Amino acid sequence: MYRKPAYLTLLLVLVPTAAAQQDFSGVEIKATHVAGAVHMLEGRGGNIGVSVGSDGVLIVDDQFAPLADKIKAALGKLGSDKPRFILNTHWHGDHTGGNPQFGRDGTIVAHTNVRNRLSTAQQLFGRTIDPLPKEGLPIITFDESLSIYFNDEEIRAFHLPHGHTDGDIVIVFTRSNVVHMGDLFFAGTFPFIDLDHGGDVEGYAKNVARMIADIRPDIKIIPGHGPLSTLDDLKKFHQMLAQTTDIVRTRIAAGKNLDQIKSEGLPETWKTWGEGFIKTDQWLDTIHKSLTRK
Repeated sequence: MYRKPAYLTLLLVLVPTAAAQQDFSGVEIKATHVAGAVHMLEGRGGNIGVSVGSDGVLIVDDQFAPLADKIKAALGKLGSDKPRFILNTHWHGDHTGGNPQFGRDGTIVAHTNVRNRLSTAQQLFGRTIDPLPKEGLPIITFDESLSIYFNDEEIRAFHLPHGHTDGDIVIVFTRSNVVHMGDLFFAGTFPFIDLDHGGDVEGYAKNVARMIADIRPDIKIIPGHGPLSTLDDLKKFHQMLAQTTDIVRTRIAAGKNLDQIKSEGLPETWKTWGEGFIKTDQWLDTIHKSLTRK
């Protein structure tokens, strides 16, 4: 049976022009109440965080453009299909594709680097990603942190540098006790780290460690990809990051090249983590490239 090459899978997930060729007709948007005012929507692409209350609706990320109507229908059942605020955790198309639709009625908020990337042509997997139209661009940007007081709680957004990309933000719903990690957390799978757009394996692990130290033990975590998670799940994810990076670092120090590192693979503990769209060889390649480019 034909299997799409791994790079093509990534291309379809992250590049809007490639995603436009996908068939989204069978995608269903699943809504889950997380805690307090916060819900999670799952469809195809990054998980969407939703705050619902007396002030209206706020969303974190908006998946692919062809899913906008389905996302609006799901939001309408929760409160309103026209979010007042849209927060982008980073610039990739599986998290920002719906911006042009939702930005017509709401205010898009993101890190400064996200607007810079969405407003100019970018190269990803050998393809050119065109800028988003004006209505799809963030109109409020920040460099370090920002708070939105909405639905009876402070919603805090803050930047963690050089992790998944150079524009990652994490959003904490302080009263609901929920955090949306964006793509700084792939629950149970190896992450995609965009090394060409500010990502860094060691920085990524450092950012995850910071979150583990800062958040409450009983917090609910919305990952960028994967099921609703707990602090223990995030700790396991960080353990994977630290151990697999140490393995590659040790092999590099021993004089082994990338082919040798890949042939030796990873311990059985992490076997199932390569069953997502980042396979074990890709993850080893990412770590090696990130460590050796310095």
